[in-house]
Amino acid sequence: MSNTIVWTDIPVVDLDRATRFYSAVLDSKLSKEDFGGMSMSVLPNAGEGGVSGCLVQMEDNKPSQYGPLIYLSVDGRLEAAASVVETNGGKVLESKHQIGPYGFRAIIVDSEGNRVALHSQSDS
Repeated sequence: MSNTIVWTDIPVVDLDRATRFYSAVLDSKLSKEDFGGMSMSVLPNAGEGGVSGCLVQMEDNKPSQYGPLIYLSVDGRLEAAASVVETNGGKVLESKHQIGPYGFRAIIVDSEGNRVALHSQSDS
């Protein structure tokens, strides 16, 4: 079965600031790219068939804490990821908690004002 979600655009106000934030939280270098005059930073993915997305600054797409909740995998390093949120300009709304048999999550607000869930199958 293929993934239901195939891509996501995470709206940002300041692309460089957001790139630094997500690089720190995901512990992964994001690649900044330009597509026909639109700059974006591409999130890491799981290779062929993996779901990914990008940080993008667009006039008609603004950060919000009230839209869909995107889950980003920080598998095996949830506590480490959550621990760098505030030092990188974000806020932890809900610290690590179990979500039944689906693992664990922490809900944060990123450096741009988006509400995002950090997800891990394991309790770390």
